[in-house]
Amino acid sequence: MRFTGSKGTGSKYDPQETVLVNQRRKCMTIYRASLMFGILILGLIFAPVSMAHTPLCSCYDNGDGTITCEGGFSDGSSASGVELRVESTDGKVLIKGKMSEDSEYTFDKPSDAYKVLFDAGEGHMVEVDGKEITE
Repeated sequence: MRFTGSKGTGSKYDPQETVLVNQRRKCMTIYRASLMFGILILGLIFAPVSMAHTPLCSCYDNGDGTITCEGGFSDGSSASGVELRVESTDGKVLIKGKMSEDSEYTFDKPSDAYKVLFDAGEGHMVEVDGKEITE
């Protein structure tokens, strides 16, 4: 709020100036509310990314010519139905299957070098080298 007038003659109250100041305050309040709303929306959009789960897969040699792989996710969710592939070192698919209800898959151990691919979709793949699988 401003007072106008010249020195010595007293000051006058300017109601138009009061209206302008109040309008500016309303505009700033709306601006701040819009900014906070935008930040909230961005937070909701990116929240699933920060809560993403990491795929986990471990395989072991059963000692009877078979390999068992167990899979899951870091948030404790099941890997039931997730694709598991066994590939040769040159990328040829030797065995293809899906995890059971218990998030396991057992297959015959290949005679040549191989790797196991636990494929739960884009960004959710785990590769286990056959050399690392032991009893």
